[in-house]
Amino acid sequence: MITRRTFSMSLAACAAMTAMPVSAQTVSLDQLSAYFNGFTTAQARFLQLNDDGTRSSGTLYIRRPGRARFEYDPPEEALVMAGGGQVAIFDGRSNKVRPEQYPLRRTPLNLILERNVDLAARNMVVGQFGDDETTTIVAQDPKAPENGRIEMVFSNAPVRLAEWTIIDGGGARTRVILDQFQTGVQLSSRLFNIVLEQQSRER
Repeated sequence: MITRRTFSMSLAACAAMTAMPVSAQTVSLDQLSAYFNGFTTAQARFLQLNDDGTRSSGTLYIRRPGRARFEYDPPEEALVMAGGGQVAIFDGRSNKVRPEQYPLRRTPLNLILERNVDLAARNMVVGQFGDDETTTIVAQDPKAPENGRIEMVFSNAPVRLAEWTIIDGGGARTRVILDQFQTGVQLSSRLFNIVLEQQSRER
């Protein structure tokens, strides 16, 4: 089942799908910030591997600044949207019409959806490591570390977000793998309008 706890961390990793050539070495936070700032719109497929062994898939859409959408494939009925400064979760079961909402600024997603991303200036990035092939950064809310953390893995050459893993407060792990990256795609603003989505479900 799709839950707020899962999305409050996993949305942090919905990255853009651009590529930026660099030498084969660990990538700095400044380089990763430039990677995120190098696109306005993006679209990708994702595969989600849950801690209980189940899996789901879907399509991710991004329109910076401030907007993202996770559409899950059937039979999953979940939809997650970021827009208008809010994150909304339609889980398809208990709140199919009226989503659970909370401020975007309280989620790690806000890190990469800002107009000008600057990871080095944010105290949510608490770790960074890697080798010649990959770079991993670890992010969590320093005011609420009990909520868990997210680990984002990037390829180094070219720089590209490959996957992320969410570790919740209880130690459960959710892994998301990205594929079929596209940037510069035409995306309607309606995809990210929470109010219009809710109204369409009430009809």
